[in-house]
Amino acid sequence: MLKVRDIMTTEVVTVRLETGIRELAEIFTTRRIGSVPVVDGAGNLVGIVTESDLIEQDRNLHIPTVVSLFDWVFYVESEKKFEKELLKMTGQTVADIYTGTAETVTPETSVSDVADIMSTKKVHTLPVVEGTKLVGIVSRIDLIKTMVK
Repeated sequence: MLKVRDIMTTEVVTVRLETGIRELAEIFTTRRIGSVPVVDGAGNLVGIVTESDLIEQDRNLHIPTVVSLFDWVFYVESEKKFEKELLKMTGQTVADIYTGTAETVTPETSVSDVADIMSTKKVHTLPVVEGTKLVGIVSRIDLIKTMVK
C-alpha cells in the first residue's frame, strides 16, 4: 500500500507570514502552483495560502446590512465576517489573507486516505507534517501519477 512518503514532494515552496502579496503573486505565476504552505522561522507549518485567498483581494466588497436604532448600529450579518473580508481585500502580507487551519497528513498516511480527504474537503494540496514541522506536500497530480506507474 502506497504511503504519502512514497509520492510527496519534499522540496516545498513556502512563504512566511511577512511575505508581501506581490511576491506571493509572483510565486504563484512563476511556479504554476495553486497553494503555498506558510511556515515560521523554524519550518513549522502555521497555515496555507491559496490562489483563492489572493483572488479575493479583487472581488467586490459586500457591505453588511445594518439596522440603526437610536444611537446604536446593529449588524444583521456578522461584523467579524465583514472585518475579516475587509482585511483580506486590503491585506499587504500573507498574514492578512492566509488560512491558519490547514488540513494536513503525515508521511505514513495512506494514499487512499489522502484521496478521501481531498475529495471530501475539496482541497487540491495537503501539507505533510511530522508534528508541526513541514516535511513535504502532496497534491492531486501526485495521486494521479500513481495511476500511470
